[in-house]
Amino acid sequence: MNVLLTPARIGPVEIKNRIIMPPMTTRTADAEGFVTDDSVAYYMARVRGGTGLITVEMASPEKCGRHRRHEVGIYDDRFIPGLTRLVGEIHQGGAKASIQLGHGGGHTRIDICGETPIAPSAIPHPVYETTFETIIPEEMTKARIAQTIAAHVAAAQRAQKAGFDCVEVHAAHGYLISQFHAPFENRRTDEYGGSLENRARFGLDALRAVKAAVPGLGVIYRLSVEDFFPGGMPFAEGRQIARWAAQAGADALHVTAGHYRSLPSAQVVLPPMATPDGPFLEFAAQVKKDIAVPVIAVGRLGDPALAEAAVAGGKTDFIALGRTLVADPQWVEKVARGEPIRRCLACNTCINEMRGGARIGCVVNGAAGRETIFADAKPPRGERIAVIGAGPAGLSYAALVADGNKVTVFEKDQRAGGSFRYAGKAPLFQEVEANDASFARYIDDMVAACKTKGVAFHFGTDVIADPTMLAPFDHVVIATGAAYRFGLGALATWALDSGAARWPGVAQLLSNGTLRDWFYYRGRRATASRFRLMARAGQRVSAIGDAAKAGKSKQAIGNAFEAALLGK
Repeated sequence: MNVLLTPARIGPVEIKNRIIMPPMTTRTADAEGFVTDDSVAYYMARVRGGTGLITVEMASPEKCGRHRRHEVGIYDDRFIPGLTRLVGEIHQGGAKASIQLGHGGGHTRIDICGETPIAPSAIPHPVYETTFETIIPEEMTKARIAQTIAAHVAAAQRAQKAGFDCVEVHAAHGYLISQFHAPFENRRTDEYGGSLENRARFGLDALRAVKAAVPGLGVIYRLSVEDFFPGGMPFAEGRQIARWAAQAGADALHVTAGHYRSLPSAQVVLPPMATPDGPFLEFAAQVKKDIAVPVIAVGRLGDPALAEAAVAGGKTDFIALGRTLVADPQWVEKVARGEPIRRCLACNTCINEMRGGARIGCVVNGAAGRETIFADAKPPRGERIAVIGAGPAGLSYAALVADGNKVTVFEKDQRAGGSFRYAGKAPLFQEVEANDASFARYIDDMVAACKTKGVAFHFGTDVIADPTMLAPFDHVVIATGAAYRFGLGALATWALDSGAARWPGVAQLLSNGTLRDWFYYRGRRATASRFRLMARAGQRVSAIGDAAKAGKSKQAIGNAFEAALLGK
């Protein structure tokens, strides 16, 4: 029996398995913060996929702590009906529900939250929310600290009224409680500043107050145990706060790391593809040695073997999967059935685009953040389908329509992946350092997923040379990608294969946003037209992804989802 699929408890709450969806801002709430149909659909996709505990995204206990536009609200009673609806749906789907009580502190702006931001000390805070601005928050008085603790209590009580099973107190990643922990951000000389005991006091007081106010709920403390910047909190201190949090009544410790001031960048908070799997796992394992309550580990733990080994080996009790469940909401069900998963690339597009103002989305999951659009999906049934091209669009389409159809993929190369395999050899993918192993793993698992569903593959097969191979099919889907103009294809391939694309100077040039966009769009052309001519009379032909219109991989895969599930 896979230990990930066994039940476990967080305080008074039994969870059916060891998989938790951690909080990630989605921007699916409306402008005021009310739950919408899109909010419900997004979370329910992960519920239906088998996730044990769904943590609804960061919700500030006070209006002044709202850190993003379209952030879900819990700071007022008027939000309770929408939250009640969301929790009811989650429960009906068989999962438990939690919500994160997260106060932005100095990491917000008056144009976002509508009030003057507050923090332990009045020092400059760089705030990026669609636009970048540095602000100086108001230093909290002792009376203001007491008011904010009371707001945490009131928010937890609203969560209880809405039916949540757990609440998570956010003491991580440079938000308010985490700001108290970091000496650089906490310059206070009273009992809330200076020594570690003093810097930890505010968060622990809030934890104790919440625990006392909602004894029937599980109370989770999410803690950054290492900030990764000079003046931040080092692990030795974070580990001690974890001990104190367990003693203060936390029913579980959610052990993470990183801060928006982290070096070399804030991307540390969400470890990108160049970071090895499980970079925070040893932090969780060390904390687990010290405390008697369950530990939740997080950070690039989406590999099923790694996740199982982490729990089986006693390093953690639960696995939190954020980006992984954005990429594949059915991760738990697939692991239970022994099927390959749709791998997260750890490209951070989901988070970086959200920070820029977009709703949450995903490069490899075209339905992420758009679940309501696919609610009435009608994939084809009973068809013989030929897919030309085994790049990410072709593989996505084939995997999505494999059930109920006979699907064959033709690929002229000897392996799948197309130009996507080269993406990992460039200096950057999206906004993070590229890593070819991440793309290879994704492609290999997509091929395996297709084969599990009965998709046939013909590699080293050029249908242009023998169009009669397509004659038996009802539907031909062209997923042949885009071709470089002006003979640049050979040069681009050489630069990536040889490593020249990462040479000093060359890497800087190829990281230029304008040049990269040119290579994605104007520097390439769609390839579908030459394949359309091979269709026989009565045969349906469609083009998807770059074969229809040259662009970025997220657009191409999203188009494959639309074609497969909506017939577009």
